[in-house]
Amino acid sequence: MAKSVKGRPVHGVVLVNKPSGRTSNALVQRIKYLTKARRVGHTGALDPMATGLLPIVFGFATRFSQYGLDADKGYETLVQLGVTTTTQDAEGAVLETCPVPHFDLLELEAVLARFRGQIEQVPPAYAALKKDGKRWYRLARAGVEFDRPTRSVTIHRLDLLHYDRELGQLRLAVACSKGTYIRALAHDIGAALGVGGHVAELTRTAVGDDTLADAVDWAELESACVDDPEAVDQWLRPIDALVARLPRLEVTLEDAFLLSQGQKLFRNNIDPCHTIAVFASDHGFLGICAIDKDGRLCPRRMLASIATGMRGEAGIGPFGSGMPDEE
Repeated sequence: MAKSVKGRPVHGVVLVNKPSGRTSNALVQRIKYLTKARRVGHTGALDPMATGLLPIVFGFATRFSQYGLDADKGYETLVQLGVTTTTQDAEGAVLETCPVPHFDLLELEAVLARFRGQIEQVPPAYAALKKDGKRWYRLARAGVEFDRPTRSVTIHRLDLLHYDRELGQLRLAVACSKGTYIRALAHDIGAALGVGGHVAELTRTAVGDDTLADAVDWAELESACVDDPEAVDQWLRPIDALVARLPRLEVTLEDAFLLSQGQKLFRNNIDPCHTIAVFASDHGFLGICAIDKDGRLCPRRMLASIATGMRGEAGIGPFGSGMPDEE
């Protein structure tokens, strides 16, 4: 007898404007409960104090959440100079304070210029990274000292939006690669100015091509789903929104079926590449493949074969009303 799967089959992505004071996981668990969805996740957590864009993924979309995790991010942050904290943000205990002089704008710009492009960064001790299977923040809370290796990240954009001389605050716009810690960036900018600093406010404004302007307020989403679990469907984006930046290839339905069965197909007219988004002609997103050096289309992460060819029109949902119950 087939195993019974609990929950409603919901598939796609919802862009949410996360409020401050809630963990990303708490929002995921809450919306899973309200929508009765089988499987829910996100494409990269925000700190509890942070606000802004949090893509929440449902059902089959969870299989492609890594592409959201790997995407470039955009942030707006308020850096408080003259105060360093244990967590490098406003939630940590104060370690040191320092008088903040009135900086010249040219002096600030010279320091910011040092943090553009590829830089080396030491992640904060209070981070969700792991050492020997244990989260850094748990070790830090326990008072355990441990090495924090540097990592290379890329700051594509770092603009000074406003400088409050009296309060010693910098409002910055940041566009960066995955793995960048804005808390560490604020700390390092403060250190470079000789006064220290921490993140006082943080808002994520973009994930890949998606922006905060496209997101639904968490309060609106939660309120709608309390009354109707299916209300979430109106905000669902198709699964392939997660892979919009990948090269795209359309195949026939016959080839789509073969790929969904794990078979490799020859495509000598395509240059080798690491990943490519594959679509079944007139039926939508099929999954992710790679082109190897011999010109073969190799399945890497595919949707279930039962879903092939069942995607509805744009705006109806990731698979339309014909989505099967099986996952």
